[in-house]
Amino acid sequence: MHTPALNFDPALLLKAQGVRVAFFDVDGVLTDGGLLFTERGETIKRFCTLDGHGLKMLQKAGITPAVITGRDSAPLRTRLQALGIRHVRYGTEDKAPAAQDILNELALDWSQAAHMGDDWPDLAVMTRAAFACAPSNAHIEVKAVAHYVTAREGGHGAAREFCDLLLVASGRYGALLQSYLA
Repeated sequence: MHTPALNFDPALLLKAQGVRVAFFDVDGVLTDGGLLFTERGETIKRFCTLDGHGLKMLQKAGITPAVITGRDSAPLRTRLQALGIRHVRYGTEDKAPAAQDILNELALDWSQAAHMGDDWPDLAVMTRAAFACAPSNAHIEVKAVAHYVTAREGGHGAAREFCDLLLVASGRYGALLQSYLA
């Protein structure tokens, strides 16, 4: 049996223990926040595969990943569909009502929610959720309300770090890891 190398502060894990839905922003969290445009004005986005695998592992652990984003694009829809993420709100600047809608759909409440965001539009959800996380390159005001700030930057494994923390807090990390070692 392999002993996991990953380690988090026990108080932090207690804070995240009851999470059943994890909300994610996109630009600056699931991407590096840069916007690339083609000559035709189409948006190009870069996603980190570590983050994608983390989102899949959340689903295996019974934690629902949900995305609330101020933008909408074909690359984003393609990526989220490939990851099997069904709870998504596109083009949403006012994120708290969108999160509440998803909570209602899932028959959950804010005490079972976590959110990872990087800028001011994320603050309303972060301050309502039981657990809030920010990537290391988030705006200072967002990091100030976060319970945890990742070592990694958005679009470069920060979301995976958040997913891993939630998996450890749920008690499922070790078994999921072991399933890959078997």
